[in-house]
Amino acid sequence: MTVESRFQPPPGFVRQEVPEGSFAGFLRRLPLKPDGVQVKLFDGRLKTIHGVVAAVVDLPIGTRDLHQCADAVIRLRADYLFSRQRYDDIRFCFSSGFLAEYSRWRRGERIAVRGNHAHWLHQGRAGDDGRSFWRYLETVFAYAGTASLARELLAVPGDDPEIGDIFIQPGHPGHAVIVVDRAVDRDRDRAVFLLAQSYMPAQEIQVLQNPGDAALSPWYAAGFGGTLVTPEWTFSKADLKRFKD
Repeated sequence: MTVESRFQPPPGFVRQEVPEGSFAGFLRRLPLKPDGVQVKLFDGRLKTIHGVVAAVVDLPIGTRDLHQCADAVIRLRADYLFSRQRYDDIRFCFSSGFLAEYSRWRRGERIAVRGNHAHWLHQGRAGDDGRSFWRYLETVFAYAGTASLARELLAVPGDDPEIGDIFIQPGHPGHAVIVVDRAVDRDRDRAVFLLAQSYMPAQEIQVLQNPGDAALSPWYAAGFGGTLVTPEWTFSKADLKRFKD
């Protein structure tokens, strides 16, 4: 099952077509674990908070406490770019401002960090195999967060997000969720969307329930006004952002 095949739009709504090979299409096709499976934390424990999870995304998260909220957004964007072989576009800033470019990592360079200072070293093996790519991502996860990710994103006005848009509040910890699907009514004057997140401690990505509208859940209605309430965080429409390309 995928996000697209598991969750049918509410009555009267239809999914809009998205370009082939787009980030939106990638997110719609995220694989899901069987219905009813609980979210696993990085150490194998189960997430036991109720009223949060509509589905669990079937992607590994490693065994370190790194794959949290902003990291999941970074990971999904990086996985998409990697799948399109857009290696030069995989680049994220650490909280210190250091730019971690995957193009340099795949040439064999590695990142050394001391305090707030990071620099490149020529001490790795060149290549773009999955194991090396995951080591790159975990390095980014360790030194990036909501504050650094928010600085890299563009503000989006309004309260009608597109697939791939992110609600993000920078801070320590702060939080981020990403829009993974969207549908519109036949008159195209109303829209609904699905959200996904990771959380703390590091855990699998989960499609969220809608705590404010059990009849619409897991879909959320666009035009929500000033405040968007999700199961574990409350955002404002001023928190809506998206990747620059």
